[in-house]
Amino acid sequence: MKLLPKSSFGQTVFLVGSLLLINQIVSMVSVLFYVIEPSYQQVNNLLAKQIKVLFMPNTQGITIPKQLSVDFIKTTGIKVLTNQQAEEKGLLDAQVYPYFSEQMSKQLGGETEVRISEGDNYYFWVKPPQAKNYWVRLPLDGLEERNLSPFTIYLIAIGILSVAGGWVFARQLNRPLKSLESAAKEVGQGDFPEQLKEIGSTEIVAVTRAFNQMSAGIKQLEKDRSLLMAGVSHDLRTPLTRIRLATEMMGPNEDYLKDGIVNDIEDMNMIIDQFIAFIRHHKEEALVAVDFNALVDDVVESEKLNKQREFQTFFDSKIKAQMMRPIAIKRVITNLLENALRYSNDKILVETGIDKKNNMFYFSVLDSGPGIKEDDVAKLFEPFYQGDIARGGEGSGLGLAIIKKIVDSHHGEVILKNRKQGGLSATVKLPLIAIT
Repeated sequence: MKLLPKSSFGQTVFLVGSLLLINQIVSMVSVLFYVIEPSYQQVNNLLAKQIKVLFMPNTQGITIPKQLSVDFIKTTGIKVLTNQQAEEKGLLDAQVYPYFSEQMSKQLGGETEVRISEGDNYYFWVKPPQAKNYWVRLPLDGLEERNLSPFTIYLIAIGILSVAGGWVFARQLNRPLKSLESAAKEVGQGDFPEQLKEIGSTEIVAVTRAFNQMSAGIKQLEKDRSLLMAGVSHDLRTPLTRIRLATEMMGPNEDYLKDGIVNDIEDMNMIIDQFIAFIRHHKEEALVAVDFNALVDDVVESEKLNKQREFQTFFDSKIKAQMMRPIAIKRVITNLLENALRYSNDKILVETGIDKKNNMFYFSVLDSGPGIKEDDVAKLFEPFYQGDIARGGEGSGLGLAIIKKIVDSHHGEVILKNRKQGGLSATVKLPLIAIT
């Protein structure tokens, strides 16, 4: 059902509101049939009896006993008027009430018309079957005071209080779930928050306890993995260092072997560094305000010196200092530039800008290489996946995985697209946060 809220909070408030509406309708119907209708019937019976007394026949067949009528009219304030007199006294402004007409007809034993006029005074107009040429006007003192305002106010107040109570109840019920949602997102991004308080209903307490156990287990696994990788890298670097020293002792006639061994050792060291970078917890680095354009320019200038390649840069001066982990972001920029350098021969375009629609700032690295297959875009962020031969075949396949991990920790996104003119566009977007 599309109208039903999707959140537990919305569904709870909707349920409370629906039950309250049904309760209000039942209450009003009950009051109508068991309070208001009997009251109207009682008023109608009393008025009918007064009219019966007024037109009580005598032994001579006179329908209006004069003395009785005079005394009765004087006491009750009833007026017996002709049609013309009644019209002059406001009959035409009176409204016909079919319900009272039907009830009065049963009481007086014939067709009766009942009207009620409103104003400074309320009058009950009756055209009885005993005197069809006359109208009987009965004053209804105090009728204007008998309204449903207190009852209406009561129903509205009860409705507001019930919905407000349901809202508070649902909010309290969902507060632990909000904390659980926030903590789950942190764990998904590589953070491990403090143990959540086990509060709420028994079901929520059970889920929170299970989440705390899961979070603690993942945190321990992360520590074990880091320790294992640190041990493996240490154990590998030691023999690699010895091999490197041994190659330095080789004779001049073995330089062709020496160069190959040195290159292999450097490749192996680079792969080990990538493994370490992938498992490293980048959030251990503190967030600081950084001049983003200066950071990108620093990395580009460094690559220019090392690789002797042409770069073209366009920096958006509107990007002010932003909160980030500079070493981690520098690694992202470096990895993207190295990929562009590895898979293209022409100049590399680097630009920064602001995405006002999504309130983010970005930097892009555009090359003129062979690009990538559309089906490989999502897979390229998986560890050890290198794509096709055009964009792969070298390294450990962890470069883009490291980039995505760092960008995710900054609540950003990485976008890879093939350019229409050929080559690949790699864009990293990060949240635009005003620094106060």
